[in-house]
Amino acid sequence: MSEDTPWLDDHQQRVWRLWLEVTNGLPVLLNRELATDSELSLQDFEVLVFLSETEDHSMRVVALADAMHWERSRLSHQLTRMEKRGLLFRESCCTDGRGQLVRLSDSGWEAVVAAAPGHAGLVRRVVFGGLNMDHLEELEQILGHISATMAAEREALEG
Repeated sequence: MSEDTPWLDDHQQRVWRLWLEVTNGLPVLLNRELATDSELSLQDFEVLVFLSETEDHSMRVVALADAMHWERSRLSHQLTRMEKRGLLFRESCCTDGRGQLVRLSDSGWEAVVAAAPGHAGLVRRVVFGGLNMDHLEELEQILGHISATMAAEREALEG
């Protein structure tokens, strides 16, 4: 089939279905592991990881939403749930007073540190298990290409 045909060819269809199986199934598996080991959801863990990787364990809410590719309303609801559980807190941004900072609490730090080993172990087994260095480099290149293409599409849509 040519580029102007709206359908995927058989090989593209098989690869696409595998992609969907992985991208839909992996979060379910990661969620189960996190819920069992730490009572965190994958979304909780994602937010905690982003905050834990900053120098002062805080980010502007807008920057966090952008970094996670989440809608601000989705992030706001997630932060509210996490704030109620004591994993983080929000405060006014001291530089301009208009924005909000979200900051990791001590409990949030302890939760991400406790959850990380089990999460990393599962990722290592499921995603990287059985891949040699050549596979890993190829996967990195492929995902890098897809990520760059997605960024260009987002930019074009935002105009």
